[in-house]
Amino acid sequence: MRARTEALEKAIERADAIIIGAGAGLSTSAGFTYSGERFERHFSDFAAHYGFRDMYSGGFYPYKTLEEHWAYWSRYIMVNRYMNPPRPVYDMLYSLVDGRDYFVITTNVDHCFQKAGFDKKRLYYTQGDYGLFQCGSPEPGSPCQQRTYDNEAQVREMYERQRDMRIPGELVPYCPVCGKPMGMNLRTDDTFVQDAGWYDAAERYENFLRTRRAADDGTVLFLELGVGPNTPGIIKYPFWQMTARNPNARYACVNFGEAHCPKEIAGRSICINADIGDVLGILHAEGRWPEAK
Repeated sequence: MRARTEALEKAIERADAIIIGAGAGLSTSAGFTYSGERFERHFSDFAAHYGFRDMYSGGFYPYKTLEEHWAYWSRYIMVNRYMNPPRPVYDMLYSLVDGRDYFVITTNVDHCFQKAGFDKKRLYYTQGDYGLFQCGSPEPGSPCQQRTYDNEAQVREMYERQRDMRIPGELVPYCPVCGKPMGMNLRTDDTFVQDAGWYDAAERYENFLRTRRAADDGTVLFLELGVGPNTPGIIKYPFWQMTARNPNARYACVNFGEAHCPKEIAGRSICINADIGDVLGILHAEGRWPEAK
């Protein structure tokens, strides 16, 4: 792994622009795991009462009341959005690109990039944000509006006031326009709200790609971190295609057990099958990068 890590270091140093594509594996490396010890620490009462054994399953459980539903979800959002990850993986990544020409596209919804210091104007969250509510009405033609709402104050109050896996009824969030129950701004079906902020971020990303492609004398690094097989059309396949089209581009993939690339770009690619945090730790241990926060 040492030789490939050194190659990645050189690719970062030589890149005029770095485009980071991040998937769930990056947050997993940072310690945001959804089962095992972390699940038991935060959700042992839910596990004992409802029988599920991981956070994802709890998110889809058919709770009988909204008070139960939001007791679970407010706790889920608190530990996965408003608490910091256990490992400083995002901080280490930020120190590699701070002051450089970069952009991030991610399918993650946990807000870790902004908490680590990444510029909000250089981030494109394609799949939503745990920190946002939207109209959650399941009726035809819903949601009633293409708008999202910051949920931090409401979630913190639900988290603090829940008892016996229920929140007080007056804390259940309802859409201020149609009065139906609110939902999470997560892309789970065709009711996902792409608000003005989502479209602005998409446009900034496309502009970044377009202007860097136009600079034929510049070197672009497509750095893919922790992207799995669930939604390859968002990051992985476009990164491969853009690398193939641009002779000045390089592709790098760090993903534990899933780092690979097509043979057409293998000569300009660096694939590292290892934990992302371990690889970033090696780069920092070399002493060439600023210390993470």
